[in-house]
Amino acid sequence: MRLVSVNRLQSGMKLGKKIYNDEGLVLLADGVELSDALIKRLARIDIGYVYIEDANTDDVVITTLLHDETRNQALKVIRNQFQEMSSTSGITKGFYHLDKKFSKVMDSILDDMSSQEDPMIMLADMHTADNYLYVHSLNVCLYTLVLGIAYGYSREELRVLGLGSLLHDIGKTQIPVKIVQKPGMLSDEEFRHMQAHTEIGYRILKDEPNIPLLAAHCALQHHERINGTGYPRGLTGPQIHEYAKWLGVADSYDAMTSNRIYKKAMLPHQAVEALYVGSGTLYEQKQLELFRDRVAIYPLGLTVKLSTGESGIVVKIDPSIPHRPVVRVITGHEGEPVTPYEIDLGTALSVVISDVSDDDEQAKPT
Repeated sequence: MRLVSVNRLQSGMKLGKKIYNDEGLVLLADGVELSDALIKRLARIDIGYVYIEDANTDDVVITTLLHDETRNQALKVIRNQFQEMSSTSGITKGFYHLDKKFSKVMDSILDDMSSQEDPMIMLADMHTADNYLYVHSLNVCLYTLVLGIAYGYSREELRVLGLGSLLHDIGKTQIPVKIVQKPGMLSDEEFRHMQAHTEIGYRILKDEPNIPLLAAHCALQHHERINGTGYPRGLTGPQIHEYAKWLGVADSYDAMTSNRIYKKAMLPHQAVEALYVGSGTLYEQKQLELFRDRVAIYPLGLTVKLSTGESGIVVKIDPSIPHRPVVRVITGHEGEPVTPYEIDLGTALSVVISDVSDDDEQAKPT
């Protein structure tokens, strides 16, 4: 499979990986032949990149952190609960019994992720930008758990961290929809309303039976930054709980790599570079280092240019050195097609990825 920007798609190409709507339902199945009308539709619903079938990479399998059944059930629970809370004016309904509704989902997520030897942060499944909050909540949960597993947390610690990250934005259910889903920059007044979601989320979660208080603090503190420039309380380094710091990194990363109406998604390597700008000021350096080591900054199927002048496609990622993938070369130094061969950047240390190509001329319809 090949990762291609939507604006480079051509009629006749076949979809290599499913595209989901915000409810976790399949919008377009793999194997669907793309027409001009479908390509325009993908652009309208703010899909940035898709996987397509490609003869040069038909052996590349894109793995995911969750089984489809687990992902769909998680999104269904998030959507139904958040919609129910959004229809309630103010936090006056009493207990929502979130533990009862989310515990089974969290157990399924942990079971799926624990079954993998080296879970990594890969490019998220392709979703529409509608009701971004649901997909964002799940993505942030998965990314945070990858970090927690790599850090060595116990199953119970991961459960608390997972609940806190899955519900970190629950306070947004009490923010006016016109602000949460505004297709553009917020005004100063709107931003103040939006900032309140952290404290609202804390108040909701702290009183919920069987929801750990630490999960509530994740909702409260996930926008705090170690230099004191975050909100709502302007906490600094040691005042911010470790879980909230992990969550802050994952939350920022998903926001950067998600396509929105007003913002084009970054590719993973661009988002990691952007996060590193805040190393030691916004985020803990050691946490960023672990994050960097667990994220596939060059996703499978991505077209890259090498320092040798050759171009190729990322076909394999070693979890121990994800920034040095195996690249299948398909064009030579002068841009001429060549018989494909592979370069393992983990051993060919003199060769580096010099650029990420958005020129997918090799990705012709099959």
